[in-house]
Amino acid sequence: MNTEPRLVEVRRNVLKENDHLARGLRERFRKARVRVISLVSSPGSGKTAFLEKTLTMLRDSYRVAALVGDLATDNDAMRLARSQVPVKQITTGTVCHLEAAMIDRALAGLNLAELDFLFIENVGNLVCPSSYDLGEDLRLVLLSVTEGEDKPLKYPTIFNSADVAVLTKIDLAAVVEFDDAAANRNIQAIRPGMQVFRVSAKTGEGLDKWSSFLTSRADRTNDRETMRIP
Repeated sequence: MNTEPRLVEVRRNVLKENDHLARGLRERFRKARVRVISLVSSPGSGKTAFLEKTLTMLRDSYRVAALVGDLATDNDAMRLARSQVPVKQITTGTVCHLEAAMIDRALAGLNLAELDFLFIENVGNLVCPSSYDLGEDLRLVLLSVTEGEDKPLKYPTIFNSADVAVLTKIDLAAVVEFDDAAANRNIQAIRPGMQVFRVSAKTGEGLDKWSSFLTSRADRTNDRETMRIP
């Protein structure tokens, strides 16, 4: 018996429910005037190190918090706690992505009205998270120079659904012979006009530009349609 049509219908229903919950979350965030930024990448891209630096840079001028998704362990949450901002772990078990319902449950105990920024670090995966709206204002997709220049071509959906690309570990670019021009061409081929930031959490290179971009747009609005890059 062919069960594929049934599986397709179940998936559609799951995504429809997720989108409904995400719309509700986005409205809650809008009313609370909190800016929500999600981060998606493959494992080992430097996502947690980048987020730790971002939280540390913002904490003196803004009220910030983070939700961290992972299949198991709270290692990332413990690392982010070093930034001295509120951090909550979301353990997904066997689920390879965060869903709107998980975000909704994780918000218990957080007063959104007392936050300026909420960051959501998704599970390390470039496939599953692309289909799940979390109610965020801005979605970042991270690519480390150690992964190669062709990642956007291999995983076009996540790059097409993201608002900003961040190239991480650029201090290693020369060592791994990373072709920056080729990477940028591939990103633009998937998402023309996409803004790309080149950063190193280790040396701090590029982090000031990233911080200025984030705060200038967040200070102006927390509406996704104007916060995202055209």
